[in-house]
Amino acid sequence: QVQLVESGGGLAQPGGSLRLSCAASGFAFSRYAMDWYRQAPGKECELVAAVTNADGSTNYADSVKGRFTISRDNAKNTVYLQIDSLKPEDTALYYCNARRGLGYVRPLCWGQGTQVTVSS
Repeated sequence: QVQLVESGGGLAQPGGSLRLSCAASGFAFSRYAMDWYRQAPGKECELVAAVTNADGSTNYADSVKGRFTISRDNAKNTVYLQIDSLKPEDTALYYCNARRGLGYVRPLCWGQGTQVTVSS
């Protein structure tokens, strides 16, 4: 059974930092690219960061470049998202997903996610 469990969200002040984690099980983690998505109330699901399985190369949405860092630990079947210089517009539910080719292991922005709220 495929499981992706996000954690690490919370309430933070603008300019602060959070580190999100996503623990994966039930599939060959090292063979999948990993993505972080987010969805704010009333807005569409948005891809914010991705890391490949092959060489660990990364990509980011323009809105988060320089502030977000995605990384993975294949030994722990975990993907991380370091969020620095938080902005109020980063407030959203954050979800991870695993991708192989054109397919994902679950629907986008689906599951428990982890809530990030940025407010002073």
